[in-house]
Order: sequence, then structure tokens, then C-alpha cells
Amino acid sequence: MNGKIALEEHFAIEPTLADSAALPLGHAWPELRARLLDIHERRIREMDRHGIELMVLSLNAPAVQAVPDPRQANELARQANDFLAERVAKQPDRFRGFAALPMQDPELAAAELTRAVTDLGLVGALVNGFSETLDGVTYYDTADHRPFWAEVERLDVPFYLHPRNPLPRDARIYTGHDWLLGPTWAFGQETAVHALRLMGSGLFDAHPGLRMVLGHMGEGLPYNLWRVDNHNAWLDRADTPYPARRRIADYFRENFHITTSGNFHSQTLVSALLELGADRIMFSTDWPFENIDHAAVWFDSAPISELDRRKIGRDNARRLFRLDA
Repeated sequence: MNGKIALEEHFAIEPTLADSAALPLGHAWPELRARLLDIHERRIREMDRHGIELMVLSLNAPAVQAVPDPRQANELARQANDFLAERVAKQPDRFRGFAALPMQDPELAAAELTRAVTDLGLVGALVNGFSETLDGVTYYDTADHRPFWAEVERLDVPFYLHPRNPLPRDARIYTGHDWLLGPTWAFGQETAVHALRLMGSGLFDAHPGLRMVLGHMGEGLPYNLWRVDNHNAWLDRADTPYPARRRIADYFRENFHITTSGNFHSQTLVSALLELGADRIMFSTDWPFENIDHAAVWFDSAPISELDRRKIGRDNARRLFRLDA
């Protein structure tokens, strides 16, 4: 299929490059480093070769989320966003961009998102999981973050919640099994819990217009929604252990979209279609951490209807991110 749009496609700037070097890549680091630093050369050739018309670019992980000082995190986010906007402006027919945000300070994050969208023309935000702070860590279901979410809803742009590993002190379950960290398992588990916290907090009751995106076929959530809600249905409403007013599946189906990034498996795609429908799934590759050809060749021959292929491959992204505006 030609004309595909890919949404979870990363780059790095010099101050964040070392974050990706910390991944257990061994001899693959020189290749990954070159991919992360390139935007207009090999990346374009790979896109042309595999029918990708447009990429929405985002900063590598954890980057801004790993800078505890909120002022320093804000400076890094602004640097990354300015860099990205300049690169997008060179070929706006091939690239758009997600803003990096200093979620350590919700007020700073809201201000930077507003600047990134209104002044720089970025199409939303991609945030790499929880943020480290001077006092520990913060997730985004807290009351302190509600003004930030109000600004996201006002701007009417999507928010992509991207994975990161748990901190070492929270990763004891993986001790002796480091192979489970990163994309193999820990990324998805960490991000799924964060998304469940957002849904259970009542965030989407207060801000029903929020539009969220999860990668990797939904970080396992589409295939566990029934079990989450079935267990909670055993409890009386007064005893429900979360303040949200509705079932978790209701929020997921109404406020979340998922992408195929790094999860190129036909049976999983068909399951997602049955659970969510074709209007809430979008194509992505996860370049440079995954290969574009693996994503594109699989998707172009996946056993789905051509109507669904077009929706997932490009139409849903164009609508969600208003790419024709």
C-alpha cells in the first residue's frame, strides 16, 4: 500500500543520544546511532522504498522524562522541539512532529505544549512514560496534572503515551532476567499500568475530549479489557476501587487509539480489530528501533480488508491529527 502514515518514529539530538545507547544493543549501537541522527537521508529512502508518505517524528526515550529538575527538563524539551520544527519545515510533505514535554511540572508542560502547537506547528505530544522528579517520580493521573490535561483538551491535539523502563528500584521482578526489560515485556507492562491509572482516575469523565494514543497494538490492553471490568463488576459500586464513573473498556474504546508500532503480527491485529474496530488502529513502524521493511511488508499483506487497510494505513491518522488542515 502506498501513502502510508507512520506515527511512532523516533530521532535523537546530541543531549539525548546516550539514552538509547544504554539499551542492551551490543554490536547494533553504531547502526542505531546513525538511524537516530538521520532524518532527511536514509529515512526518506526507506520511506520511499516501502510506500510511507509521511512520518510523525518524536524524541527518543526516556530523554526529557529522565531529567528530574523541571527547569532543565523544560530547557531540553524546548531544544528538542525547536530542532524538530526546523527539520520538519525542510520537508513538511514528508514529516510532522510530536512535542516533547516536561511533565515534571504540569504548568511548564502545558505552556510548552501550547508553544509547540501554536508557534511551531507540531501536531500533538509524545511523552515517554512517567517523569522522574526531585522527589521521586510522577504519573499523570494526579490532581496536579489536571490543569495540563485541560490545556490538552482545549488545544484538541492527541497525546501519545510512549513506554520507558521502570526505574531499577521498581524493577526487582526482573532481577536476573534483564531480557524481559525494554520492548520484550517491561515497556508494555509499565505503559499499560500508566494508561489504566489515567482511565481509573476519572480523567476522562472530567475531560471527555482527550484523545490518547498507545503504541505496540495497545500495550496488551485491548486483550485484557474484559477481565479488568469483569473483576470490578463483582464489587458493589460503593466499593469500586477507582473514582471513574464508567467501565475501563468504555474509556479505552472512546478516548484511546492504538498503533501497530513494533508489533507486526496478523493474529494480534485481527484481535484488535474485533475489540476496537478499524477506526481506532493506525499504522506505525517504531523506526529506528524496528525495521521499516518489516513493518511495511507485513502490513501490506496482512489478512484484512482493503477498506480497513486504508483506514489503518493512512485515513485514521489523517483524521486524528488533522493532517489535511
